[in-house]
Amino acid sequence: MSTTSDDYDSLGKEEREARDKADREREAAEQAALPYTWKQQLSDVDIEIPVPKGTRSRQLDVVIHKKKLSVGLKGQEPIMAGGLCKEIKVEDSAWTLEDQQTVLVHLEKLNQQQWWENVLTHHPKIDTKKIVPQDSRLSDLDAETRAMVEKMMFDNQQKQMGKPTSDEIKKTEAIRKFQQAHPELDFSNAKIS
Repeated sequence: MSTTSDDYDSLGKEEREARDKADREREAAEQAALPYTWKQQLSDVDIEIPVPKGTRSRQLDVVIHKKKLSVGLKGQEPIMAGGLCKEIKVEDSAWTLEDQQTVLVHLEKLNQQQWWENVLTHHPKIDTKKIVPQDSRLSDLDAETRAMVEKMMFDNQQKQMGKPTSDEIKKTEAIRKFQQAHPELDFSNAKIS
């Protein structure tokens, strides 16, 4: 049951919570009915497809294309087959058979800044606005990315307090040093933005 955001916005807190709960339950039931389970990060999608215990990899028929995926047993209807909801990097995607009972498919997303609503286009969609990304620690990031994130966090904190951002602080400091180095210049009528 898809609703418009205007309709949702007009609901009271309890009605929103009830609708969210119903949507989560519906979504969970739809996903549980699929012949596979899946999870995603911004960069990739991992799919687990159960197969009969004792299955050997040579008995499997797995096809991974840029916009298409098919997984099944040779000579039988595929367990899952169809168009992928988004394009993938085929050369970075792979599959393996685990414990002779689960096919694990790893798909590397082409666009690594976008959540997928579903794996195959004809399967039920999830609400990507309600995805809560996995926590990451600043220490997990490389030095350059970490410095950029720390700067953004500092600037955001400064703005919330009505204080100058790091760039504004640097600019003010550069102007102050220039004025000290050139006391003969008159800055009284200068407009500094």
